[in-house]
Amino acid sequence: MKINKKRLLYIGVPVLILVTVLILGARRDKSLLITTPTLKGAFEVQVFSSGQIASENRTDIMAPPLLADRTLGIWGLQITELVEEGTYVKKGDFVARLDQATVQERIKNLQDDLEAALSSLEDAKIDSNMNLSNLRDVITNSYLDLEERKIVLKESIYESPSVQKKAQMDLDKSERKFEQDKKAYVLREQQEVIKVKRYEANCTEITGRLEKLDQLYNSLIITSPAEGIVTYIKHPWGIVRVGSEVSGNNPVATIPDMGDLISTTFINEIDISKVKQGQEVTIGVDAFPEKQMKGSVQTIANVGQNMPNSDAKVFEVKIKVFGNDPDLKPAMTTSNTILTNIFPDTTYIPVDAVFQNDTLQYVYVDDGRVRKQVVALGEQNENFVIVSKGLVSGDMVCLTEPNNAKELPYAGLEIYEEIRKERQRTKQQERDSLLMEMKRDSLLKNK
Repeated sequence: MKINKKRLLYIGVPVLILVTVLILGARRDKSLLITTPTLKGAFEVQVFSSGQIASENRTDIMAPPLLADRTLGIWGLQITELVEEGTYVKKGDFVARLDQATVQERIKNLQDDLEAALSSLEDAKIDSNMNLSNLRDVITNSYLDLEERKIVLKESIYESPSVQKKAQMDLDKSERKFEQDKKAYVLREQQEVIKVKRYEANCTEITGRLEKLDQLYNSLIITSPAEGIVTYIKHPWGIVRVGSEVSGNNPVATIPDMGDLISTTFINEIDISKVKQGQEVTIGVDAFPEKQMKGSVQTIANVGQNMPNSDAKVFEVKIKVFGNDPDLKPAMTTSNTILTNIFPDTTYIPVDAVFQNDTLQYVYVDDGRVRKQVVALGEQNENFVIVSKGLVSGDMVCLTEPNNAKELPYAGLEIYEEIRKERQRTKQQERDSLLMEMKRDSLLKNK
């Protein structure tokens, strides 16, 4: 049978083109995959955070203690002048000045109050003297009336019995009035004395407040109690600076002890459970990239606080800085790496190699042919995650998803079943533990 060469050419060329496209397409898909080997070795779980250098011990530069005296009617004073942060001062050097105008105004008001109180005191004394003088006249008149009644009674012995009886009754009435007037005088005198003393006490109290205000006014220029570098007070709600209001028992600024440093940082609520007291910390200083210092976690806050303009919660952590470096200054930014755990010999992969759906976590393994492998994962750090089941050292995993990912079947579904059963066991243990606690509480209540 003779083959038509022209016809064969028409059939062969398209087939050849189709095969070539399929081969090149497959190679193109393969070339798009980025792979990396599964690693084995020591695995460190770390928590990263930024912080600020601060002193563990410090000398506070306090506002005048008299600002805490509520009788002065001043609840706080604004800072009108404050040396720049970082200023080196010696003991007794000027640090800050508080608002003098507010104190001067309060002194002027109290002076007016004192003048009015002294005037009221003088009026009270005059009124008392007049009232008591009137009462003394009443007593004198009562005494004279009594003496007159005695004379009348004495002369009535020559009168009729009825006249004598009336004279005796008038005498008795006059004696009672005289005694009543004397008692009334004593009571009124006591009242007047108390009234005058009340006015005197008011004057004394205002005078005392004026003396305290004078002392406060003389202490509005605040000097350093020690030698060192002035550092501003930083609160979550702001920094104490010129224009800020301070009250008694509050510091205006502080002088840190630079030989005893900490780094204050904030850890988010997701990572705070990993951080424990005493854990090793590597501390970098942003101002000196070449410097690295060691430290350890010193304290962890029990209560979280909200980040500004966010619902996220963070916990304050203080890190003790080991050693002493003269280049370090207060408020310098630090980069803290907290070593929360270490696994000496384990298998791990980049976190970017892990994919997941609603129920499974899996990777794409490229051993000449890409397969979708279910894995069991463990602890992770910022870049890598431990693989406890599903991979061995040297397996090549994909960092990108292949084009035919949806068509690939899952391998290792038994791993998922093990994970699911382990979760069920854990939940059952938690329920059993909760029931035991409830029974124990019930027994204790019944006792």
